[in-house]
Amino acid sequence: MDLNRFKTPFVAIIVLTIGIILGIEIQKVVSSDNQRENLRKFNEVLTFADKYYVEDVDTQKLIDNAISGMLDSLDPHSVYIPAKQMEGVEEQFRGNFEGIGIEFQVVNDTLTVVSAITGGPSEALGIMAGDRIVKIDNQNCIGITTEQVRAKLRGTAGSKVTVSISRPGVRGINDYVIKRDKIPIYSVDAYFMYDNQTGYISLSRFSETSTQEMLKALEELKKKGMKRLIFDLRNNPGGYLNQAFQIADMFIDGNKMIVYTKGRRSEFNEEYHASKAYPYEKLPLIVLVNSGSASASEIVSGAIQDWDRGLIVGETTFGKGLVQRQFMLPDNSAVRLTISRYYTPSGRLIQRSYKDKKDYFLNVHSKTMNDGLNINHKAEKDSSRSVFKTNAGRLVYGGGGITPDYIAASEKLQPYSASLRRANLFYIYILKYMDHNGQQITRKYSKDFSAFRKKFHFSDRDLKDFVKFASEKKVPFVKDEFNRDKDYIRAQLKAYIARDIWRNEGWYQTLLEVDNQFKKALREFSEAEKLSKL
Repeated sequence: MDLNRFKTPFVAIIVLTIGIILGIEIQKVVSSDNQRENLRKFNEVLTFADKYYVEDVDTQKLIDNAISGMLDSLDPHSVYIPAKQMEGVEEQFRGNFEGIGIEFQVVNDTLTVVSAITGGPSEALGIMAGDRIVKIDNQNCIGITTEQVRAKLRGTAGSKVTVSISRPGVRGINDYVIKRDKIPIYSVDAYFMYDNQTGYISLSRFSETSTQEMLKALEELKKKGMKRLIFDLRNNPGGYLNQAFQIADMFIDGNKMIVYTKGRRSEFNEEYHASKAYPYEKLPLIVLVNSGSASASEIVSGAIQDWDRGLIVGETTFGKGLVQRQFMLPDNSAVRLTISRYYTPSGRLIQRSYKDKKDYFLNVHSKTMNDGLNINHKAEKDSSRSVFKTNAGRLVYGGGGITPDYIAASEKLQPYSASLRRANLFYIYILKYMDHNGQQITRKYSKDFSAFRKKFHFSDRDLKDFVKFASEKKVPFVKDEFNRDKDYIRAQLKAYIARDIWRNEGWYQTLLEVDNQFKKALREFSEAEKLSKL
């Protein structure tokens, strides 16, 4: 037998293998040397600037800007978060903070309570919407800034602070000694029965507590007789991916895929499937979305659309299909780096193009689509986009957010109404209005929101007074624009009263009366049931 026949290829394979291994190792060394050289170059530039620049240099600011500039060359969602911003960012998604538990605004230099947060110490002591805090720990706080309010009222759980309150209709100043505590930040903004069969839940973000909050809301609505649900994800920017697939699991049965991720590194490739059985998997479902619905919101709405589980109503979503991981730095700042892309069950990448970063956040979706049913998704047909199929074989498109199954554009405000809102005049006017009429309205309606919703209305005389008030506050009256938005203006004023008495539940229910997208969704449950084969 001629052993040399096998020897030459075998040796070649060994040599080739060794060459590949050596090449990889050399590349690592070269790459490492290159990185060290670049770091040395950066350090030298920083040293030169600190030593020779014509003015004193804030080196921390230079480094922060350098890191931001570095990440700016990547995708729009890889960002640097300075240490001073991290506490607020973590708090938003952690679901709690430590303080006295009020929502507030500084109105005409006066610290004003918008509402006492449910479950917080201020609510327990009877602090109410409309209360004016005039002193904190016996120090006058007229003219206080928002940042100063947070610094003075937040603190370690168990510590105490004294606030002096002036309340409309009550003589004198009353002191409240408040023991700070952990204050819950809810991601479910509101949930209620809109009518005797329709439940409504609004979720503002996907935080650590969102799954538990959703389950609580669904259980309570079921007890109240919910037979169908409108799940509002409009303007929900996303949050934790694990919360998104757990919430989607509440509506999707079996072991169906909800989302999967792919990255350059294999450890970031993951699949998420439905795994638990819930009593809401056959519930007729409509999901409301708009251009402010992003990331985790698109995971939920994309999975529901791909499995034909419910009807998606509203406007095309933002189009963010990138997953970030947060890496903490020694000074408590952080970088969020995109580590993978996520895909819906049909294989769609939701991420929009970000070649032009200047337009990425400003012009979310430029294409105008006509209102109406879009079950077969002809409205967004685009030869440049990848085509996919839902479980029932409907065509859907990747690379540009989630386009609804029923398109319903939000109504655009006239410039006059936008100016009123920008100047916060709805709230400021109602603050004054409730000083004079609050006790009477509360006596008449506080135990019967349904009566308030049906019977209380701002008269034309009230609206004239509001217009006059707005003019005095430097928002000149524009008759034509006012007439176009009259129903909206009336509803906004009424909603601020409802929030004073019934909080978010009152606020949302009042505004839904003039919400074009919600009203259209309410009429499309037959389509949702047909789509889901319920």
